[in-house]
Amino acid sequence: MRNVLWSPQEGPQTHLVHCPIRDVLFGGARGGGKTDGTLGRYLHRQRRLGKLFNEVYFRQEMPQADDLIERAKELYLPIGSQWREQQKQFTFPGGGRLRFRPLENVRDAAKYQGQNLSGATVEESGNYPSADPIDRLWGAMRGGDYVQMLQTANPGGPGQGWLKERYIDPWPEGNAIIKCRLPNGADHERIFIPSKVTDNRILLENDPEYVNRLYMVGSTELVKAWLDGDWDAIEGAYFGEWSALHKLTPFPIPEAWHRFRSMDWGSAKPFSVGWWTVAPDEFRHDGRTIPRGALIRYKEWYGKKSANVGLKMTAEAVAEGVALRSQGETIAMSVADPAMWTADGGPSLAERFAAKGVPLIQADNRRVARNGAMGGWDMMRARMVGVDPVTDESGAVVKVTQPMIYAFTTCADSIRTIPALQHDEARPEDLDTGGEDHAADEWRYACMSRPWRPSVRATAGKRRTGYALAAPARINTGRV
Repeated sequence: MRNVLWSPQEGPQTHLVHCPIRDVLFGGARGGGKTDGTLGRYLHRQRRLGKLFNEVYFRQEMPQADDLIERAKELYLPIGSQWREQQKQFTFPGGGRLRFRPLENVRDAAKYQGQNLSGATVEESGNYPSADPIDRLWGAMRGGDYVQMLQTANPGGPGQGWLKERYIDPWPEGNAIIKCRLPNGADHERIFIPSKVTDNRILLENDPEYVNRLYMVGSTELVKAWLDGDWDAIEGAYFGEWSALHKLTPFPIPEAWHRFRSMDWGSAKPFSVGWWTVAPDEFRHDGRTIPRGALIRYKEWYGKKSANVGLKMTAEAVAEGVALRSQGETIAMSVADPAMWTADGGPSLAERFAAKGVPLIQADNRRVARNGAMGGWDMMRARMVGVDPVTDESGAVVKVTQPMIYAFTTCADSIRTIPALQHDEARPEDLDTGGEDHAADEWRYACMSRPWRPSVRATAGKRRTGYALAAPARINTGRV
């Protein structure tokens, strides 16, 4: 007879311990046994790798790791491991070591370049608005087939967008290998191992009321995210009005329709360029009526980064790309981020774009209402709500019927990022800029260049919400 210190529960934890894939996302719901699964997995890895076991367990801030470390002591000290408090490090009997460290940004990740890590774990990676700090860690991992990156996460948080795109959307049910092609032609494999509270039988036996408490955490969206692991349920979404009604299947844009572009600049960060048209009259598409004056985003170019590949395009390269993607079209104007007119000892970005045949107009970049004037987010929200919305007794919109802004289903990055954006906790009326807001910013510029506000008109003796073009927005029309 022998005492069993730790054994994976049948199901997701067992899959995690034996998973050979190098890039793993584990979890997806509250109470799924993520922490115990990752710590127990280290018991197996350090025994198998011996002195080659050299791993780091990351949290965004070290106080978040307090309970984690206490649980690790319960598992590792009984097998003869040594704990060094000052270094926050376990040394295992076979010579391997496990450190607990903070990972807040890319600068933290850069501290590990030159090290020979056999693996890394990032807990609650949904707290990271960008994958950049996590991706940078790949450069510190060296070894054979045993190298592995493990992340744990739940739906929600500023990182929901990039996590969902990488690990969930390709195979929502999970437990399937996701292959992506690296720039050098090699294949990279990822996997999502879902784990819910119903998979954690030990927790449910010890705390039968845990599920009941999850139903009390707040909104329906939050319960679905935490209990069911629903990555489409977004708690606290800034644009809660977004729905499938805002997406259109592509159709040929008539040549006579007005077209324009909007742009949010980024070199090291993603840039976003959108191509828009304006419906000159009411028309039918996808079995719906699209109102006159509706904005339709029919194309986009999102300069996002891919794993391990830093994207830093010059202004000239981006301008040439915009011009190339606009060939054969008559573009009336291009509204752009006012920061592009800043000149630091040389020609501004706007001037460099103009030199490549892409003249720009400064966008009205007001974010929130000021001095009685609508802000960009209000203008964008008004178009999302659109015509004849259904409201409750308080006046809150409960259903959108005819939006005044749409995106073709091919505009994948707008559709991916905008619904996931969150409120700024310090300024609830504004959007949290820690999220992936590049597409949303240039949607805002587009909306401010084509002002619209709901109106109320009478029909057969009844008052109903209609729509009307507002007065032109203030735009700096100084072309370069």
